[in-house]
Amino acid sequence: MNVGVRSRLRQWHRGWLRRRIPPAQQIRLDHRRIFIIPSKAGGAFLLLLAIMLVGAINYQNSLVYGLTFTLLSLFWVALHHTYRNLGGVQLKATGGRPVFAGEQAPLSLVLSSMRREHQALRLSWPEVATHTVDIPAAGEQAVTLYHPTRRRGWLPLERLRIETVYPLGWFQAWSLLDLDWQVLVYPKPVKCPLPRGSAPDGAEHDQDQMLVEGVDDFQGLRAYQPGDSRRRLDWRAWSRGQGLHSKVFAEPQQQSLWLNLGDAPGRDLDERLGVMTGWVLALETDRRPYGLSLPGQQIEPALGDVHRERCLRALALYGPGVPT
Repeated sequence: MNVGVRSRLRQWHRGWLRRRIPPAQQIRLDHRRIFIIPSKAGGAFLLLLAIMLVGAINYQNSLVYGLTFTLLSLFWVALHHTYRNLGGVQLKATGGRPVFAGEQAPLSLVLSSMRREHQALRLSWPEVATHTVDIPAAGEQAVTLYHPTRRRGWLPLERLRIETVYPLGWFQAWSLLDLDWQVLVYPKPVKCPLPRGSAPDGAEHDQDQMLVEGVDDFQGLRAYQPGDSRRRLDWRAWSRGQGLHSKVFAEPQQQSLWLNLGDAPGRDLDERLGVMTGWVLALETDRRPYGLSLPGQQIEPALGDVHRERCLRALALYGPGVPT
């Protein structure tokens, strides 16, 4: 089979799966979403039954007839129990937090059962370790799965495979689910000295340091306000009948730094974005305000978790071919 035929078959299979089991954050398994076939052990067992049946027919042995059909009945019962162990399970994606490229992305979900117990359910992706879970009767079980990340952007996930061979291992029942996880992967941080940070065209960049209220330099007096520290009250002025005033001190605020893509060294775009990611993390640690300048996008200088996430998101999704 040539490569073109394989590619068309994969596309057809993905399209068929998407129509039969569409993406959703919450999915309940039923007969339309569950597939079941004999396992390798089940196939070997069927072959043994066929040999026993041929021997019973050849020798007209009623005892072998009885044993063969008894085992065949057990095989049929195992089919229903394997299906029931997967049928009725409800899966709900409960989120996945952003990570940096190269880290394991945690993906949380909750499996629940309306009535009966479900045992030895296996969850996996291709080339990812299998996680086995049991669900109590009329209860739920929270699970966190980990998926490797390789590059920035939205994490591409194959369909999650949930399967079981319980109770006898003669049948394998499974389903392939797209739980519509949205996990953003930030560029891998690269340590690099901070740039000088010239302001982009059209952006205001005050070269003078600003003063904010602090404890370093005395700046003057202001009228007393409820809540002012008693140690900062000017008692001399109050004793002279000039009213109650508070002393005001100030300290210089660090100048904000603009991070420009053109200042980031690197062999390719991803490495340069990784350098900028390292700058963002370093400036947040130093509590120094920073702004981000990318072609076609500017984020004004600020600090804090919201600003950090906004900058990292812009770096993760920058460039052609990366969905926003």
